[in-house]
Amino acid sequence: MASTTPVFDALRSALDDARPVAFATVIEGPHTGAKLLVEPDREPLGSLGDPDLDRVVARDALGELESGLTTTRHYGEHGEARERTVGVFVESFAPPPRMVIFGAVDFTAALATAGKLLGYHVTVCDARGVFATPLRFPMADLVVNEWPDRHLAEIGHRLGGRDAVCVLTHDHKFDVPAIVAALATDVGYLGAMGSRRTHAARVWRLREAGVGDTGLARVMAPIGLDIGSRTPEEAAISVCAEIIALRTGRTAVPSLRDGTGPIHQ
Repeated sequence: MASTTPVFDALRSALDDARPVAFATVIEGPHTGAKLLVEPDREPLGSLGDPDLDRVVARDALGELESGLTTTRHYGEHGEARERTVGVFVESFAPPPRMVIFGAVDFTAALATAGKLLGYHVTVCDARGVFATPLRFPMADLVVNEWPDRHLAEIGHRLGGRDAVCVLTHDHKFDVPAIVAALATDVGYLGAMGSRRTHAARVWRLREAGVGDTGLARVMAPIGLDIGSRTPEEAAISVCAEIIALRTGRTAVPSLRDGTGPIHQ
């Protein structure tokens, strides 16, 4: 069998650069110990002993990597589904998911703290430098003084299904460009704060900006689950719970977006 040193060298390089990578190893069946390294937008490196098996495992490994999961999968000798001849351990090395919060408002600190608790790399972004400072948001990994759409133009290509964008600005000149820019990314969660009246006005402006029904359906607004939260900390929990529910497909939980009447009783 060919040396696996290039595979381990490539894995080490990816980890050093904080690039997402999946490492597949045959643990049962023919070619036990064979390895395949899979990265998004790159050709796989190594082999599990069969080109068809390599192709199927590479596809599945990218799916596991997108979810940040480590698991064991079984295949036929040539990658056939619903067979158990070959056992493959797929280990995902994914950087922390990103939570990008637009708006340095009072609620931001609570949401940033909750995001950190869940393991997110948290960015607070606001064009107003007097409000967005590391002193106000010491829990954030990064505080950026920039317009939301400009910041997303820099980082948007790195956002995926595990990431979240939360727009808390309550100001159309900030939140409309932020939402439009976020909709151009693959971010998994996009939420916007505000009352139902505020969001109705926001929808009108978003449609003026060219956002259609499909884009509007991605916007969770008013943001958060309908759990009766009142304090900033409770509201932060409702937002994080909604992010988790959307990611896991738990559609039965009640989002504020889908309700009617006052948000706060």
